[in-house]
Amino acid sequence: MPGPETRVVELRVPGLSGTGGEALLDVVSTVEVAGDGVGTLIRPSDRLRRPAPGPVLQALGRSVPRTLEGYLWGRMTSGGAAKAAWALLFPFSLSNVAFWMLPPVPEGSRSAAALGGLCRSLLRVAGLLLTMLLVGQLAVLSLDLFATQCLSPGSACLPSVPVGLRGQVARTVAGLVPAAVVIFVLYRISCTRWTVTCEDPPARRGPLPGDAVRDGLDSPTLRSLHTAAALATVVLLALGGPLRVPHAVGELVVWCCALAVVLVALVLAGTGSSLPRWARGGLLTFAVLVFAAVAAFRPALPAGSDATVQALGAALLLVSVLFAVLLVPAALVARRTWREQPKRLRPWLGGWAAAPVLALAVLLGGGFGAGLAIGVRRLTGVSWLRLPDSYTPVTVLWGGGLALAAVLGVLGFAVAVPLRRRRRGVPEAVKLLQEPADQPRAAAAWARSAWERRHLHHLAFGVVFGMSAGAAALLVVRFVLRVRPGWFEPLSALGVFALGALAVGLLRVVYTAARKPGRNRHLGALADLVCFWPRAAHPVVPPCYALKVVPELAARAKEHLAEPNTRVVLAGHQIGSLLAVLAAARLVHALPEGERTRVGLLTAGSPLQWGYQRAFPAVLSRDSLARLFGELEGRWRGLARGTDILGGGVTTWRQEVVDGELRGVGYLPEGGVGDLAPALSGPTGALVLGGDHWLPDPIANPAGTRRYAAGVLGHADYEVDPEWDRAVAMAAGLEFPGRPASRPFGEQVPLFPDLPRFNLGVAR
Repeated sequence: MPGPETRVVELRVPGLSGTGGEALLDVVSTVEVAGDGVGTLIRPSDRLRRPAPGPVLQALGRSVPRTLEGYLWGRMTSGGAAKAAWALLFPFSLSNVAFWMLPPVPEGSRSAAALGGLCRSLLRVAGLLLTMLLVGQLAVLSLDLFATQCLSPGSACLPSVPVGLRGQVARTVAGLVPAAVVIFVLYRISCTRWTVTCEDPPARRGPLPGDAVRDGLDSPTLRSLHTAAALATVVLLALGGPLRVPHAVGELVVWCCALAVVLVALVLAGTGSSLPRWARGGLLTFAVLVFAAVAAFRPALPAGSDATVQALGAALLLVSVLFAVLLVPAALVARRTWREQPKRLRPWLGGWAAAPVLALAVLLGGGFGAGLAIGVRRLTGVSWLRLPDSYTPVTVLWGGGLALAAVLGVLGFAVAVPLRRRRRGVPEAVKLLQEPADQPRAAAAWARSAWERRHLHHLAFGVVFGMSAGAAALLVVRFVLRVRPGWFEPLSALGVFALGALAVGLLRVVYTAARKPGRNRHLGALADLVCFWPRAAHPVVPPCYALKVVPELAARAKEHLAEPNTRVVLAGHQIGSLLAVLAAARLVHALPEGERTRVGLLTAGSPLQWGYQRAFPAVLSRDSLARLFGELEGRWRGLARGTDILGGGVTTWRQEVVDGELRGVGYLPEGGVGDLAPALSGPTGALVLGGDHWLPDPIANPAGTRRYAAGVLGHADYEVDPEWDRAVAMAAGLEFPGRPASRPFGEQVPLFPDLPRFNLGVAR
């Protein structure tokens, strides 16, 4: 029971990078109190830069002390030239994300386990081929365009280069060195890991959300295989490609060795085999020797460039199609795990969403290499440099994809959203939450946000499906019909412009972000979305920040819980809400019963239900989330606005207004799922349905509150709403949604109202 010495520690976790300490804690200044410089714990500070307590919490009829802390993790994904360049690895990161999007394996199903194993093997092979494709496309720039064409004797390109450096050996070395540097950088990125300052306890009370997001999946063997295959790819490109057998004995030996390295890497990546340290070192040493030996031979370029790129593209296409086919029965078998759920909670595309994500990674990988070559040729101003013939269909494909994205975007935002607004009118929930004067503005924002949460992924998948169908049609036109239609030219011109602008613009943004870290918020946000997941299918991705943030959040909470009178509330906004959920699950695993009852969870503007729960059904299943809600006994509170595009309900669904009351289905405090009692109207104007607090937007500004913000806030400023403090009190177990206060919010009441009152006044 809460006593007079009870205090609350509110530990806030920000969302996408770019959130500063002052904005996170909503104070004028902050000071660091713990951390290692990468993950930093902060508190409010006074003018002397000393830690200051946070604002008191009104609960129990009195003021309860509150300590406000924040965990800043933005330095893990933004800041500096290295982190800015991580955006160039986006295709690799997408293939790794697809690994975590696979459907769950039902317990006891051998067929589902076998299909899941095959899908994971194909994803590892696709990741290896993506690395080879990127390195091959960069080798086209260094070996073909630069060394073979630009540095050829008598060339008008780079006239300042002396004739002595235009010899065969010098040109070959000049082309191999940039490729070797890129491969070394990729290897170093794959070795990067965050240092965790605390222990990560094993799971004891499962399954709970995020149990699979743990360290140990980063395989040193996979890292070595990618490096060796990348070196062998450059060798094959320099010797004429994987399909051209050299005639000279020396070239034939080197070509066979490089091809053997590639085949061994593909087989070992597909089987998931783990090599001992001496075997990994031997494979890398052999690949380096083969790479160095190719400098003694005459490169068979530019024919080798086109053959290598085409072979890698064909292999990626074959693996992607096979993966999409095998994912269909895997999703059908896993359907039993979500068959009883409403459609809005079921996985995207019936659990098949990993296939278009992999296809998008392949399309981006091929498009970036082509765009980079086109952009470099434009920047140099040398129009006679010859690009591989396979880049022409890529430009046509991306030109058509850009046109399709524009058409779908116009149909969605300019047609579908206004139609939904006109058809639905003012929703009944808006009438319950808003004053009549605010209802039109709120209804328009509700219509747009609801449409985007439900259909934005459909637009993205529609573009991917359209480009995939276009790729199949281009293959038929090029290799079967062998014709060049007239519509090739305008689409190719549009694709050349789009890919060139994409490559040059991305490189410029990376350069600007490296020089001015404060301007790289969009790159940091991109890294936040894809770097949430550990390395599993691809090692050359930025390190997973969740593996550091979650255990350190749990460790900090346990430090505070060591004091018997302290209650800890983990409060997360946006992606920070996912980190807070995983940290709460770790605490449930690790804490005894007495301490677990002093842990609460608050999520605000969370994309957990409509986004992450549907995209990653095996990691964030409904049953595991319901179990966590039951373990916390209802001390999981979620703040949501109907006008929020990114955030929505987290613990409830099927909300509808019946007889003037908001009803729905959601998680129950005793565990499980069921119908909820009608929503209660709180003193701040919010409707509390189960664990979700639906906030009025604009804010109702009730009497007795000290904070207010005008206009439709949408996804911003959840801390400004007076319901935030009330939700913190509920998450701390100091208030209960079933017992709404009848007094105005913030008004003081006697601590013991049932005791008889005595007149202690002095007699006259």
